[in-house]
Amino acid sequence: MANPFTLEGMRIAITGAGGGIGSTAARLAADLGADVMVSDLEAPDAVADSVRERGRRSEAAALDVTDRAAVEAWAASCGAIDALIDCAAICPFDDWTEDGWDEVAGRVFDINLRGPLHLVRAFMASMTERGGGRIALVGSIAGRIGGLVAAPHYVMSKGAIHSFVRWSSRKGAPHNVLVNGVAPGPVRTPMTASQTFENSRFPLGRMAEAEEIAGPLVFLVSPAASYISGAVLDINGAMHFS
Repeated sequence: MANPFTLEGMRIAITGAGGGIGSTAARLAADLGADVMVSDLEAPDAVADSVRERGRRSEAAALDVTDRAAVEAWAASCGAIDALIDCAAICPFDDWTEDGWDEVAGRVFDINLRGPLHLVRAFMASMTERGGGRIALVGSIAGRIGGLVAAPHYVMSKGAIHSFVRWSSRKGAPHNVLVNGVAPGPVRTPMTASQTFENSRFPLGRMAEAEEIAGPLVFLVSPAASYISGAVLDINGAMHFS
């Protein structure tokens, strides 16, 4: 292959693209030559505009990933998709002894688990029909070590994502559908803005930036990762080795 890191000619779908890692991944994918279909709970029109400003095609959609029918309709509307990057997730920093916590936990499990299940099922089916594709999911260091300040619903959901990557990679591999994930440490995004992290807790002396997670995600759906499937890439600046 001439350049295994180019996304030229690819059509990529990205969820949770309204901000943070998702929007950064969308712009990077466009810079590398891909057309990018983006979605979030509210349509990320500004991200789609940014992709188009880079000379690539893009459409924004409002999507509730917990709604299976809506996910399948969006997957169909995206057309022939070469890769899916799922960044849709929530991470409430709350106390499991608080009133109403069980309802919050249900919402976390719906978005962080039911969402990826709906998405992978829908996009893997179309990729299988086309003879191949790439899927990248977002786990977390919380799913490895319990996190630094994360609550148990988030920890459980992200640990489950790591297992789901391995299960779905076996499902997709015979059809050349490769499924991988990343397990980031804390990242400076709107999701973590409400929390204070001491830099002394990080071996590199700082949190990760969104670009530092988006890059590995985009790599995992690139031709350069053509023999990687079932991997969950740790991106935590030497905080944890798995």
